[in-house]
Amino acid sequence: MPPIHSSPYFQMDNPAILSLLRPTPGEKHRKSGSGGLWRMFKLFPMLTSGCKMVALLGRPRKPLLKDSATTGTIFGYRKGRVCLAIQDDPHCVPMFVIELPMLTTVLQKEMASDIVRIALESETKTHKKKLLEEFVWAVFCNGRKMGYSIRRKQLSDDELHVMQLLRGVSMGAGVLPSPNEKETADGELTYMRARFERVVGSKDSEALYMINPDGAPGPELSIFFVRAH
Repeated sequence: MPPIHSSPYFQMDNPAILSLLRPTPGEKHRKSGSGGLWRMFKLFPMLTSGCKMVALLGRPRKPLLKDSATTGTIFGYRKGRVCLAIQDDPHCVPMFVIELPMLTTVLQKEMASDIVRIALESETKTHKKKLLEEFVWAVFCNGRKMGYSIRRKQLSDDELHVMQLLRGVSMGAGVLPSPNEKETADGELTYMRARFERVVGSKDSEALYMINPDGAPGPELSIFFVRAH
C-alpha cells in the first residue's frame, strides 16, 4: 500500500471543494483545538469493553443539545471498514449512509494530523437527483483516493443496530455492544457521533464541518460532497 499523504490539500483541487474550504487555523490553534470526541476516537485501539458507554444507550430520550445542526456518525469494527451516517436528527432515519472504502485503522492514521478532510465525489451527469441521493461515490481522504462506494438504499443489520443504540445520543464516542452481544473477528464496534454545520455551496456541492463540543476554534473534521460537471 502506498504511503498515506498527510497534506489535507493533496489532490483536492476540485473547484467545488476549494470554494467550500475554510481557512485552516494556525498550528497553535490546531494543537489546542482537538475536541474531546476527537481525542477519544484516536484512542479506539486502546479502549476496552469496560469503556462501553452503556449509560448513553437504552430507551429513547430528548437530544442533549437542541439546534439545527446535522448529526454525523462514523462507526465500524476495529479491523473492518468505516461507515458514515448523516441525520437531520438523531431520532430520524439517516438521510445518507455509506460504507467508506477504508479501514478504521487507516482513518486513525489520518487523524494524526488533527485535520481530516473526507471528500465524496459523484460522477453522475444527469443532475436528476438531489446531491445526497446519488449512489456511486469516489471517496478521498486528505486528498488521497481510497476507492469507490455505493450509498446504502437500506441499512444493513449492523448499521440498523448502531442507529438504534444511538437514537438518544447527540454526541459521544466509545465502544458499542456488538449485535447479540458477540464480538466478531473484526474486533469491537467503535463509534464517534458529533454535530456538524451543514454548508450548501450549490446544488452540486455541500460540506459538513464538525462542531467541537469544547468550543475550540476551527473544525478538525470536514466532509465534502461534490457532483462532477
